[in-house]
Amino acid sequence: MTDIVILGAGPAGAAVALGLRRLGHGVTLISEWRRFAALEGVSVRVLEALRSAGLQHALADAALPSQRQVSWNGQQHAQNIEYLLDRPVFDQGLREDLRLAGVALIEGRVLTVQSSANGHRIEIDGREPLFAPFFVEARGRQAPAIGKGLRGPETVSLLNRWQGSPGSTASAVESLEDGWAWMARRADGQCYWQWTVDVASAGLPGKAMLLDYCRQRRQGSTLATAFFAGVAEADLQLHARSSTAILSPQVCGENWIRVGDAAMAVDPLSGNGIFQSLSSALQAPAVINTLLCKPERAALAQRFHQQRVEQLFLRFARIGRDFYADEQRWLDQPFWQARRNWPDAEVAHAEADFNALRIERAPVLRDGLVDEAEVVITVDQPLGIWHVQGVEVAPLVQRLKQGEPAGQVLAGLTVEQGRMVKSWLLAQGFKP
Repeated sequence: MTDIVILGAGPAGAAVALGLRRLGHGVTLISEWRRFAALEGVSVRVLEALRSAGLQHALADAALPSQRQVSWNGQQHAQNIEYLLDRPVFDQGLREDLRLAGVALIEGRVLTVQSSANGHRIEIDGREPLFAPFFVEARGRQAPAIGKGLRGPETVSLLNRWQGSPGSTASAVESLEDGWAWMARRADGQCYWQWTVDVASAGLPGKAMLLDYCRQRRQGSTLATAFFAGVAEADLQLHARSSTAILSPQVCGENWIRVGDAAMAVDPLSGNGIFQSLSSALQAPAVINTLLCKPERAALAQRFHQQRVEQLFLRFARIGRDFYADEQRWLDQPFWQARRNWPDAEVAHAEADFNALRIERAPVLRDGLVDEAEVVITVDQPLGIWHVQGVEVAPLVQRLKQGEPAGQVLAGLTVEQGRMVKSWLLAQGFKP
């Protein structure tokens, strides 16, 4: 027996484990090692989110700053810096963070999970079964589906990895007629090229010919040819994976929860995959804590997690849709047609309207638990805003809507609180 079992030691599973340990729960995490070496491009925002989650060792030696070239809609620029995350090194550091936090780690392949109202029986290859009253599914896209959820256009990403000549660290992204490609090279000569295409319309050859086909496509790109400088490709490997956007129909029960890509997996173009995984995982410890310690709030906790996962999914999906819509050269191509209008036509960032703000009671996080409080519903935050700089905003908005002068409403705040709250109010369309 163990208190809580987490399946999956990626960033989402690790963030949940560390959060639960801070709340005093015993945690056992079960995971296999990644089966292929990978490199991921992440932003400074992702690095900050990983540090905030407690993954210090995971970042110690894993991130390399890189100048990123962008070729999109026929325009080129190199204004952004992204950090290349070496996943094998990152995963090793992540396990060290877990060990130092007191998380029990089992390296092994999960065969089955049998769940009931009384708990979960987890069979692990080569080990005795493990029993736990609570179970966290964090195995990403490999997690078994639990019904038909919302799916975007069927998409596959083909990762080519090879050993080239040592040189400078760099990365690039380019749009293509039938998809888009991300590429990177490390100082040690490791090279990566990932091509994302539509499953139905790409006309891909069989598995035996796929590697050569990818090489031909890569060599047909002026940007890729220049980026990799025509070096020999030693030990060329191919790894194919789904990158279809998927929202699980149910992400939380009374004794289980899904986080990260197991809850919602979004098209990689819409942002950093790790950031998306962390977005749903960081709230999970408080949800789990509520389910275990305050069972009378179970429905509220489940509603909190379900609503936020769904809202995060739609937000990221709309951001991705707008990126696809920026490419205007191939409007009649199936790849671009399918993605420029999905998931809907709602704007990603609606115009602010102070008069449209509403105050409702909704689930919030308070002292490591899910609670209920009055929040302000905005066009960009349909689930509500509770605090700004530690100040509850619902009472302030209510007073302003009743016509009370802004100076009087904000009078009791500190200088910093007043500055931040006023800035937030202006962003919501408030006119002093």
